[in-house]
Amino acid sequence: MAALQAPVIMMSQNRQEEKDRERAKKDYMINLKAELEIKLLHEKMDRLLALENRLTELLIKTENGGDK
Repeated sequence: MAALQAPVIMMSQNRQEEKDRERAKKDYMINLKAELEIKLLHEKMDRLLALENRLTELLIKTENGGDK
């Protein structure tokens, strides 16, 4: 009986391992995409903050009559 069960169990384990590998691959790709999106958001925020600083400097100069 065990001789008949062993191949079936092995095939089942192999199928499960393949499913696990595919799931891990999908998880990796999702995490990679999220990481890239976060990087792009950081770059956008950096640009916005730089623009905000520049506009603040211009506003201060304008308020002071441009004497600086």
